[in-house]
Amino acid sequence: MKPAPTEDNDTPDAGSSAVLTIPNRLTMQASSKAAPAVTVIIPHLRNRPMLDACLDALRKTTFTGFAVLVIDNGGKDSDLAGLESRHPDVVVLRLPANAGYAGGCNAGLRQVSSPYVVFLNDDTVVEPDWLARLVEAAEGDPAVGALQPKILSLPERRKGRRVFDYAGAAGGLIDRLGYPYCLGRSFAGREEDSGQYDQPRDLFWASGVALFTRREVVERLGGFEEGFFMHMEEIDLCWRMLLAGYKVRSMPQSVVWHEGGASLQEGSPLKIYYNHRNALLMLLRNRSAAPLALLLAPRLMLEVAAMLFYLAGGKDGIARAAQVARAFIDVLRRLPETLRQRRAIQRTRTVSDRELFRNAPLSIFLPRRPD
Repeated sequence: MKPAPTEDNDTPDAGSSAVLTIPNRLTMQASSKAAPAVTVIIPHLRNRPMLDACLDALRKTTFTGFAVLVIDNGGKDSDLAGLESRHPDVVVLRLPANAGYAGGCNAGLRQVSSPYVVFLNDDTVVEPDWLARLVEAAEGDPAVGALQPKILSLPERRKGRRVFDYAGAAGGLIDRLGYPYCLGRSFAGREEDSGQYDQPRDLFWASGVALFTRREVVERLGGFEEGFFMHMEEIDLCWRMLLAGYKVRSMPQSVVWHEGGASLQEGSPLKIYYNHRNALLMLLRNRSAAPLALLLAPRLMLEVAAMLFYLAGGKDGIARAAQVARAFIDVLRRLPETLRQRRAIQRTRTVSDRELFRNAPLSIFLPRRPD
């Protein structure tokens, strides 16, 4: 999925600068005046066959006005030698070290000038009309800041089934305590796609597996928060879009298939660390003051409950519980900087939390009404 850190390199190299393979900003002229240009930015870390399959599928895209920029997060261990020979239309931006999903996408964003940008995982396979559907939806509503296609499971497709993917499924929502969840995915498992989410709708967040955005909006909001490194960064970005008055929508007629687990497997202690840390940072950055004061106590109680749950899981559970504790300590350590970021974000707010969370459930851990 997203570029994975190593245990000894799980924070961005703030002092690094990209070694560019392109002279200035990547430009792409649309095939006609009616078709705006799109840049597809693909962060990559050492899984070349997966990336080749992704690029091969992109060649079949029916919308022609797009460019592809691959972000090489591999540093000295890059596996992209000869990529331009096999895929001559692809541009590679080589970074000196792994900047994570957030840093890699931001590095690519700084090189492009197209009206639209798609941040696409390298373990995806797109349907031919995926991009045309997204562009059409964005062109029809200037208030849209981000769109998410329907994201289905690639392993399940090989079994002849249409099942929603874990990472994004039919679109992202969030409860009042700040826990994200997805349409098409629940604690009971992932749903089969039978058209039940085929009506475009408002979302709270769109998955970074295939995140279609209006470039000027992302730039105005400062891009992804690089301190997150990986996981939850797209939710944080979409939250800031909503606060600034933009829409996040689903476009289920656009379909992207996702392998999943290419960076960190489900249950990985490091994935648990990033998810718990970044979820708390996201909450502190974006929630308004009064609701935040009310929900912090129950939210922290649930963090403790998560630790206790993991501790009951033997040796592996102890390692996972330790990552929850590590996440909380890291949140405390970053608190001064997070509060500075919070003040800047809240100054851009044009939408109240009352409006944003009007239809949100209190908690995903409680029974809720069907949509």
